[in-house]
Amino acid sequence: MTVTIALFTRDLRVRDNPVLTAAHREGAAVVPLFVLDDAILSGRFAAPNRARFLAAALAELDAELRAIGGRLVLRRGDVVAEVDRVVAQVHAESVHVAADVSGYSRRRERALRERLATRDCLVYTHAATITASDPGALMPSTGRDHFTVFTPYFRRWCAAHWRTRLGKPCDLTLPRVVSLPLPGAGELCSGRASPQLAVGGETTGRKMMWDWLSGPIADYARRSDDLGANATSRLSPYLHFGCVSPVELMHRIDMSTEGGHAFARQLAWRDFHHQLLAARPAAAWSDYRDRSNRWRDDPQAVDAWCDGHTGHPIVDAGMRQLRAEGWMPGRARLIAASFLAKSLRVDWRVGAEHFRYWLVDADLANNQLNWQWIAGTGTDTRPNRVLNPLRQAERYDPDGAYVRRWIPELAHLPGARIHRPWRGNVDPADYPAPIIDCVGM
Repeated sequence: MTVTIALFTRDLRVRDNPVLTAAHREGAAVVPLFVLDDAILSGRFAAPNRARFLAAALAELDAELRAIGGRLVLRRGDVVAEVDRVVAQVHAESVHVAADVSGYSRRRERALRERLATRDCLVYTHAATITASDPGALMPSTGRDHFTVFTPYFRRWCAAHWRTRLGKPCDLTLPRVVSLPLPGAGELCSGRASPQLAVGGETTGRKMMWDWLSGPIADYARRSDDLGANATSRLSPYLHFGCVSPVELMHRIDMSTEGGHAFARQLAWRDFHHQLLAARPAAAWSDYRDRSNRWRDDPQAVDAWCDGHTGHPIVDAGMRQLRAEGWMPGRARLIAASFLAKSLRVDWRVGAEHFRYWLVDADLANNQLNWQWIAGTGTDTRPNRVLNPLRQAERYDPDGAYVRRWIPELAHLPGARIHRPWRGNVDPADYPAPIIDCVGM
């Protein structure tokens, strides 16, 4: 009996999953395998929010697999070593895994190929599983190995041929293999998690996807930056963990509508950053473009920013939402990031690390390269732009609804006056004075 392994990484779903589909097509029996990677869960990348989201996503993946006759096989430790053990136990002939772009995932893939070659076990990687397009498929006509500007990339991306959307296997046959029990919510990583964290998983993510596509997406172009309206999809954590397929989203979005086109543009930004990181792995930690920036070392300002106590309500509201939910809308991220990197002149890597710890959707490509974009060291064609927090607040939270939601100590200030609490005789013991003056920016 031919046995294959579907190695789940950031593709925690059974629907439209090229990894699972290929393993099921090739093997008479399939081992759906996930390895809890100690290098991630216990190292410098440990993040309680993502660990809790992951635990819920694994539980929902296991339930989806059981519905078609399988179950999730769980191991913990070094990924290569654990996969090798399973291959030996079930005499697997091949391992299927999603292609990824980070330096770590590439090293893992090479190590898997080398280790499993000694057992005559082949490793197949599948593109367009984590992203909508293959990062290596859309190349500029200049001959470069990646696009450096988003707009021409987006034109090419819109004209691309998407792979066929896949269903889920109708049934699975699982060979006898030992598995660890599914982890509880707080068992994977120590540390404080956000109290209002979203629930992870394919079942939950697909419900959110259908709710979004059934109506709210129509207003996305008009309302996505309206902070008080809460008018974004909130699908980014489910895309990060692969609970929802970006290819399926592209098949279901009507790009002839303003809302559909605007939402697809955000998916394209995600693919754009994955292509950039694939071509320039060092951009995860080093400036993509050296602007000779002189960053300031200001621990007190950084602490105020992290804690949501800068004295600038629109910035603080976003930072408090981040801690409460493990998520922020895109506009709030831009405002908070610009304030740290452009107004406070603090190294973007400091902000990226804080976001990486708290954001459920923080992957290396999108988190780091969005930070570089706003810091002026990335692909922004206007690297010197600064987002004035007061002007941003007046434009994207004109009635103060967003600030009022997250900074209750200012809720008594009416309308737009909430954005200038220093004019409202607010006691600094209740809410701090601004740590810098942005009025004249």
